[in-house]
Amino acid sequence: MMSNIHNCLINKDVEYNPIWFMRQAGRYLPEFRKIRQLNKDFTKLCLNKDLSSEITLQPMKRFDLDAAIIFSDILLIPHVLGQTVNFFNGQGPSLKTFDMDIFKSNNLEILEKKLSPVYSSLNLTRKKLDKKKSLISFVGAPWTLLVYMFGLKKDKKNNEDIDKIESKYNLKKVIDDLIKYLCFHIEKQVRSGSDIVQIFDSWAGLIPENKLIDYCFEPNKKIVNYCKKLKVPSICFPKGIGKNYSDFVKIVKPEGINIDYTMSPDWAKKNLKNVCIQGGMDPKILLGDEKGVLNEVDKYLSTFKDTPYIFNLGHGILPQTNPSIIEKIIKKVRSYKP
Repeated sequence: MMSNIHNCLINKDVEYNPIWFMRQAGRYLPEFRKIRQLNKDFTKLCLNKDLSSEITLQPMKRFDLDAAIIFSDILLIPHVLGQTVNFFNGQGPSLKTFDMDIFKSNNLEILEKKLSPVYSSLNLTRKKLDKKKSLISFVGAPWTLLVYMFGLKKDKKNNEDIDKIESKYNLKKVIDDLIKYLCFHIEKQVRSGSDIVQIFDSWAGLIPENKLIDYCFEPNKKIVNYCKKLKVPSICFPKGIGKNYSDFVKIVKPEGINIDYTMSPDWAKKNLKNVCIQGGMDPKILLGDEKGVLNEVDKYLSTFKDTPYIFNLGHGILPQTNPSIIEKIIKKVRSYKP
């Protein structure tokens, strides 16, 4: 049976707008906070198959969503490849200095063994999830992983940082190895029950224009092509690249493209062709008054009324979001009539 999101992604159906949210399983839900309170180590929580599955299903029990997204983290990849990753409340992740020798000492068998709880969690979740719903798995794109792995500055585009790293390391080899590991991870997730893959390039906006092809377009294209080989649709999220979204879609050719909240929906509709558009709405708007939120929802639905469109946000749900507004957004999407 083809899910509603599959129909939108693959058949480019415009009759129904599927809906799910990035970070829909997370800190804004009181039931998640209860589990988190008892599990201080975030990495261990992600690698606990039972709790990961339970957290994944929490929003599905509460809301009428079209897909679950597995509770995990893009930084599990550098973690299992031997780079120490620490998560600090309110500060984001911190990684130990990159060590090329440690990185080179890895292989696919090591990756599979260390990430086996993720695959078990997916398998468990798929068995419990309504067959009409999709189960989304995800990876971080190579560039975004590099930003964390090498501690690249996050406040502006910085050629100097990239040039230093390029001169010290064989970045092409690191990227190629990451692609190999990411594709393997995707395949294992798909074999374990995932039927859609989202590729997060959350820091693509830091890439200088002259390096977009090498660090964003080509790595994403290789991963998307691998997904096509597995016959699983992919959704790319090259956050922050502005009007380069147009070239990204033409070159990478994913089934779906998630636009970020800086992008005009009118521009996206006009310039992003032969692709299912997802998201766009600013998560901060959800913190405002209900009328303003629902008006913004209506704006996106109206703009994309004759375009294959999956309702989502332009980034993840913020922790201070009231779950009741998520319920109202879903009802708005479900009842929308052009």
